[in-house]
Amino acid sequence: MSFKVKPILKAVSLLTIVGLVLAGCGKSAGQPGANPAGDNKNTQAASPASANLLEQIKKNGKIKVGLMGTYAPYNFLNDKKEVDGYDADIAKNVAKKLGVEAEFITGEFSGLIEGLQKEKYDVLISQVTITDDRKKTMDFSIPYIKNSINVVVKNDNTAIKSVDDFKGKKIGIGLGTNDEKYLREVAMPKVGNFEIATYNDVITSLTDLNVGRIDATINNMFALKPLIEKNKLNIKAVGEPIKEDFAGVATRKNNPELVEAVNKALNEMKTDGTLKQIHQKWFGVDPSF
Repeated sequence: MSFKVKPILKAVSLLTIVGLVLAGCGKSAGQPGANPAGDNKNTQAASPASANLLEQIKKNGKIKVGLMGTYAPYNFLNDKKEVDGYDADIAKNVAKKLGVEAEFITGEFSGLIEGLQKEKYDVLISQVTITDDRKKTMDFSIPYIKNSINVVVKNDNTAIKSVDDFKGKKIGIGLGTNDEKYLREVAMPKVGNFEIATYNDVITSLTDLNVGRIDATINNMFALKPLIEKNKLNIKAVGEPIKEDFAGVATRKNNPELVEAVNKALNEMKTDGTLKQIHQKWFGVDPSF
């Protein structure tokens, strides 16, 4: 019977050796190339599972641009129901330099920033003023426009000549705008209490001003001039500009590649004259920044 036992012992020994070798391989999981079962989470975290936003945009062949579509001459729907205006031209040229097309998605200004955070848009190009407060929740490109903000009243109004005359008055302003923040946090503590009426679009606030539902608003004449002319509004800007704002291309935090690419595109537009051409087209003057 001994001749039968030896082969069995050899087989058992061989299996033992194989088992030890496999066990040794399992212990080397921390070495490069090891991928033990149950460690998928770490593997996914270490690998580039999701491309950065710029890469996604280029892969899709388009950049989703959020804007109001009701703020001529910055962004509005033209007679062909196409998004047009200064912001639209900036967006189209930035997209071109990125090698993609601009896809415009319109919405009320008060919801644009929330839509950006929820990835409804890749960027906002809709006169989003660059502020320290907004920099906490989003990133900005370099400025692509400078706006001077004035007090605006009816033509026959002689009582309001500046923000200092707002006390006890009713002032209209765009909901969620930097100008609303200015009225609440800067103007009101300085001059005393006044009523603030908020609007989702500029033309409604100007119409209310024209018929006397509000006493004044603040805005910039680049935006107001075409609306005043088109709608034959009896309103005017008074006094010196109360402040100057800079608007930039806004995107979600932590997308440095996209911000860098947009900055490069805007700088090229400054250098090759495209920015000057767009500014002249819509405002009739050269940019002053």
